[in-house]
Amino acid sequence: MRATMTQLCFRGIVLFTTGVFFALMLNFLQIQRLLPALKLPFTSTILYSPWWVPFICGTASAAVGLIYPCVDQKLGEHQLYKQEWSNVMRCVAVFVGINHASAKIDFSSNLQLSLSLAVLSIGLWWWFDRTRSGFGLGVSIAVIATFITQMLVYHGVYNYTERDFLYIRSWLPCVFFSGGITIGNIGRQLAVHDSIDLESKRHRE
Repeated sequence: MRATMTQLCFRGIVLFTTGVFFALMLNFLQIQRLLPALKLPFTSTILYSPWWVPFICGTASAAVGLIYPCVDQKLGEHQLYKQEWSNVMRCVAVFVGINHASAKIDFSSNLQLSLSLAVLSIGLWWWFDRTRSGFGLGVSIAVIATFITQMLVYHGVYNYTERDFLYIRSWLPCVFFSGGITIGNIGRQLAVHDSIDLESKRHRE
Protein backbone atom coordinates (compact mmCIF):
# COMPACT_ATOMS: atom_id res chain seq x y z
CA MET A 1 0.00 0.00 0.00
CA ARG A 2 1.44 3.34 -1.06
CA ALA A 3 2.06 6.04 1.50
CA THR A 4 0.80 9.56 0.95
CA MET A 5 3.18 12.46 0.38
CA THR A 6 2.34 13.84 3.83
CA GLN A 7 3.30 10.54 5.45
CA LEU A 8 6.55 10.37 3.49
CA CYS A 9 7.44 13.92 4.53
CA PHE A 10 6.67 13.13 8.16
CA ARG A 11 8.82 10.00 7.99
CA GLY A 12 11.64 11.98 6.40
CA ILE A 13 11.54 14.67 9.09
CA VAL A 14 11.59 12.09 11.89
CA LEU A 15 14.47 10.18 10.27
CA PHE A 16 16.41 13.39 9.54
CA THR A 17 16.08 14.52 13.17
CA THR A 18 17.16 11.08 14.39
CA GLY A 19 20.22 11.13 12.13
CA VAL A 20 21.22 14.59 13.37
CA PHE A 21 20.87 13.42 16.97
CA PHE A 22 23.03 10.34 16.36
CA ALA A 23 25.69 12.45 14.60
CA LEU A 24 25.86 14.93 17.49
CA MET A 25 25.99 12.11 20.03
CA LEU A 26 28.82 10.30 18.27
CA ASN A 27 30.71 13.55 17.77
CA PHE A 28 30.35 14.35 21.48
CA LEU A 29 31.64 10.93 22.55
CA GLN A 30 34.59 10.91 20.16
CA ILE A 31 35.74 14.46 20.96
CA GLN A 32 35.59 13.63 24.65
CA ARG A 33 37.94 10.73 23.96
CA LEU A 34 40.32 12.34 21.47
CA LEU A 35 40.49 15.82 23.00
CA PRO A 36 40.24 15.36 26.78
CA ALA A 37 42.72 18.14 27.47
CA LEU A 38 40.37 20.76 26.05
CA LYS A 39 37.69 20.03 28.67
CA LEU A 40 35.07 21.63 26.48
CA PRO A 41 31.55 22.22 27.81
CA PHE A 42 28.72 20.28 26.18
CA THR A 43 27.55 23.08 23.86
CA SER A 44 31.09 23.90 22.72
CA THR A 45 31.80 20.23 22.05
CA ILE A 46 28.78 19.97 19.76
CA LEU A 47 29.86 23.07 17.81
CA TYR A 48 33.47 21.85 17.54
CA SER A 49 32.82 19.81 14.38
CA PRO A 50 31.76 21.30 11.01
CA TRP A 51 28.09 22.30 10.90
CA TRP A 52 27.45 20.32 7.74
CA VAL A 53 28.30 16.93 9.27
CA PRO A 54 25.01 16.56 11.22
CA PHE A 55 23.11 17.88 8.18
CA ILE A 56 24.63 15.23 5.89
CA CYS A 57 24.05 12.50 8.48
CA GLY A 58 20.42 13.58 8.86
CA THR A 59 19.89 13.59 5.10
CA ALA A 60 21.52 10.16 4.75
CA SER A 61 19.36 8.83 7.60
CA ALA A 62 16.19 10.06 5.90
CA ALA A 63 17.23 8.37 2.64
CA VAL A 64 18.18 5.09 4.33
CA GLY A 65 15.03 4.99 6.46
CA LEU A 66 12.82 5.52 3.40
CA ILE A 67 14.74 3.02 1.26
CA TYR A 68 14.58 0.09 3.72
CA PRO A 69 10.78 -0.50 3.50
CA CYS A 70 10.93 -0.19 -0.30
CA VAL A 71 13.70 -2.78 -0.60
CA ASP A 72 11.84 -5.10 1.79
CA GLN A 73 8.73 -4.85 -0.40
CA LYS A 74 10.67 -5.46 -3.63
CA LEU A 75 12.45 -8.53 -2.23
CA GLY A 76 9.41 -9.86 -0.42
CA GLU A 77 11.25 -9.78 2.90
CA HIS A 78 9.25 -10.03 6.08
CA GLN A 79 10.46 -9.51 9.62
CA LEU A 80 10.89 -12.75 11.55
CA TYR A 81 9.67 -11.06 14.69
CA LYS A 82 6.76 -8.70 15.05
CA GLN A 83 8.24 -5.24 15.34
CA GLU A 84 7.00 -2.85 17.99
CA TRP A 85 8.29 0.52 19.06
CA SER A 86 9.66 -1.01 22.26
CA ASN A 87 11.79 -3.36 20.16
CA VAL A 88 12.98 -0.48 17.99
CA MET A 89 13.94 1.49 21.12
CA ARG A 90 15.97 -1.49 22.34
CA CYS A 91 17.76 -1.50 18.99
CA VAL A 92 18.52 2.22 19.44
CA ALA A 93 19.83 1.51 22.96
CA VAL A 94 22.19 -1.20 21.64
CA PHE A 95 23.40 1.15 18.89
CA VAL A 96 24.13 3.86 21.47
CA GLY A 97 26.00 1.23 23.48
CA ILE A 98 28.15 0.35 20.46
CA ASN A 99 28.98 4.03 20.02
CA HIS A 100 29.80 4.32 23.71
CA ALA A 101 32.07 1.26 23.52
CA SER A 102 33.95 2.68 20.53
CA ALA A 103 34.62 5.91 22.42
CA LYS A 104 35.03 4.91 26.05
CA ILE A 105 36.56 1.43 26.21
CA ASP A 106 40.33 1.19 25.81
CA PHE A 107 41.19 -1.82 23.65
CA SER A 108 44.68 -3.24 23.43
CA SER A 109 44.84 -2.70 19.66
CA ASN A 110 42.83 -1.33 16.76
CA LEU A 111 42.32 -4.90 15.51
CA GLN A 112 40.71 -5.90 18.80
CA LEU A 113 38.51 -2.80 18.60
CA SER A 114 37.42 -3.67 15.06
CA LEU A 115 36.66 -7.31 15.86
CA SER A 116 34.77 -6.47 19.06
CA LEU A 117 32.58 -3.86 17.36
CA ALA A 118 32.04 -6.16 14.37
CA VAL A 119 30.69 -8.88 16.66
CA LEU A 120 28.43 -6.36 18.44
CA SER A 121 27.17 -4.95 15.14
CA ILE A 122 26.39 -8.35 13.64
CA GLY A 123 24.73 -9.27 16.92
CA LEU A 124 22.53 -6.16 16.61
CA TRP A 125 21.51 -7.23 13.11
CA TRP A 126 20.84 -10.81 14.24
CA TRP A 127 18.76 -9.76 17.23
CA PHE A 128 16.71 -6.95 15.67
CA ASP A 129 16.65 -7.66 11.92
CA ARG A 130 17.75 -11.01 10.47
CA THR A 131 16.78 -10.08 6.90
CA ARG A 132 18.97 -10.34 3.82
CA SER A 133 17.90 -6.88 2.73
CA GLY A 134 18.87 -5.41 6.10
CA PHE A 135 22.29 -7.06 6.08
CA GLY A 136 22.97 -6.16 2.46
CA LEU A 137 21.97 -2.52 2.92
CA GLY A 138 23.93 -2.32 6.18
CA VAL A 139 27.11 -3.58 4.50
CA SER A 140 26.57 -1.27 1.50
CA ILE A 141 26.07 1.73 3.79
CA ALA A 142 29.20 0.86 5.79
CA VAL A 143 31.36 0.50 2.66
CA ILE A 144 30.09 3.63 0.90
CA ALA A 145 30.09 5.86 4.01
CA THR A 146 33.58 4.71 5.08
CA PHE A 147 34.92 5.31 1.57
CA ILE A 148 33.44 8.82 1.47
CA THR A 149 34.90 9.60 4.90
CA GLN A 150 38.35 8.43 3.77
CA MET A 151 38.10 10.63 0.68
CA LEU A 152 37.21 13.63 2.85
CA VAL A 153 40.25 12.96 5.05
CA TYR A 154 42.47 12.40 2.00
CA HIS A 155 41.43 15.73 0.47
CA GLY A 156 41.97 17.60 3.74
CA VAL A 157 38.34 18.28 4.63
CA TYR A 158 39.10 16.50 7.91
CA ASN A 159 42.50 16.82 9.53
CA TYR A 160 43.66 13.81 11.55
CA THR A 161 47.04 12.47 12.53
CA GLU A 162 47.83 9.04 11.10
CA ARG A 163 47.41 7.44 14.53
CA ASP A 164 44.01 9.03 15.12
CA PHE A 165 42.82 8.15 11.64
CA LEU A 166 43.81 4.49 12.09
CA TYR A 167 41.78 4.46 15.30
CA ILE A 168 38.76 6.07 13.62
CA ARG A 169 38.96 3.71 10.65
CA SER A 170 38.84 0.78 13.10
CA TRP A 171 35.36 1.59 14.41
CA LEU A 172 33.81 3.61 11.58
CA PRO A 173 32.52 0.73 9.36
CA CYS A 174 30.90 -1.03 12.34
CA VAL A 175 29.20 2.16 13.52
CA PHE A 176 27.90 2.85 9.99
CA PHE A 177 26.66 -0.75 9.68
CA SER A 178 24.86 -0.76 13.03
CA GLY A 179 23.58 2.77 12.38
CA GLY A 180 22.11 1.66 9.04
CA ILE A 181 20.33 -1.27 10.72
CA THR A 182 18.99 1.02 13.46
CA ILE A 183 17.75 3.72 11.09
CA GLY A 184 16.30 1.02 8.85
CA ASN A 185 14.27 -0.41 11.73
CA ILE A 186 12.97 3.04 12.60
CA GLY A 187 12.01 3.60 8.96
CA ARG A 188 10.27 0.22 8.80
CA GLN A 189 8.29 0.91 11.95
CA LEU A 190 7.20 4.31 10.65
CA ALA A 191 6.10 2.63 7.41
CA VAL A 192 4.11 0.01 9.33
CA HIS A 193 2.43 2.77 11.35
CA ASP A 194 1.48 4.60 8.13
CA SER A 195 0.07 1.39 6.62
CA ILE A 196 -2.09 0.79 9.69
CA ASP A 197 -3.41 4.37 9.50
CA LEU A 198 -4.24 3.98 5.79
CA GLU A 199 -5.99 0.65 6.41
CA SER A 200 -8.05 2.11 9.25
CA LYS A 201 -9.04 5.08 7.10
CA ARG A 202 -10.11 2.80 4.26
CA HIS A 203 -12.28 0.71 6.60
CA ARG A 204 -13.96 3.84 7.98
CA GLU A 205 -14.82 4.93 4.46
